[in-house]
Amino acid sequence: MQSLKDQFAFFRQFRERFETTGAIAPSSGFLARSMTRFLANRNRKQPTRVLEIGPGTGPVTDRIVRLLGPGDEFDLVELNEIFVERLRERFQSDAAWKTVADISKVHQLPLQEFASDAPYDFVISGLPLNNFPADLVASIADAYFRLLKPGGTLSYFEYMYVRPIRKLVTRGDEQKRIVRIDDIMQGHCERHRIARDNIWMNIPPAWVQHLQTHPDAVLIPGASLRSGAEPSSDGR
Repeated sequence: MQSLKDQFAFFRQFRERFETTGAIAPSSGFLARSMTRFLANRNRKQPTRVLEIGPGTGPVTDRIVRLLGPGDEFDLVELNEIFVERLRERFQSDAAWKTVADISKVHQLPLQEFASDAPYDFVISGLPLNNFPADLVASIADAYFRLLKPGGTLSYFEYMYVRPIRKLVTRGDEQKRIVRIDDIMQGHCERHRIARDNIWMNIPPAWVQHLQTHPDAVLIPGASLRSGAEPSSDGR
């Protein structure tokens, strides 16, 4: 459960840095469980590598740490220095977090600059993609798959109907930005989506998208445009 301290810190960053924070409140427990459901159901006999991107004050992290065990590895990439400080503090003070502190590391840098010695079984992202320039979204999406092990699972969320509504009510450069972001992310969903969860108990309600690459997949950088596949019936 998020403490009042975490909720206050999140709201303050929302006011000061909306573009990179993206929400008025931290993710709910319902959303956190959805984001981690494939991690929870994994084969625990094998060591697991997990990457969380944009953890904020740690509502999803709090779920992840309870699903890790000996031999697993957990990296967190967060750009906001206030959130980084809070995350590191929790690994030192929170009982559940302390149990996995030795296998966890918080990195403060943009995702595009993050490099790893090995790919991850699970990539879990809370980045507010709809707030970013389209070129940045394309590079972030490429980074997701660059860091994901073939056969691994990517889980990320987006607020319901934000892009369809924005495409209708915006004009000019802003509309072009939203349309291109939609093309980028829909292209990945059409290729790789294995599930989508509707999370109504969240502020705002959200879709959690789960994507999985083929075990023999090879990433082609920039291959995020639509491949001609038909969209799902609700356009998402």
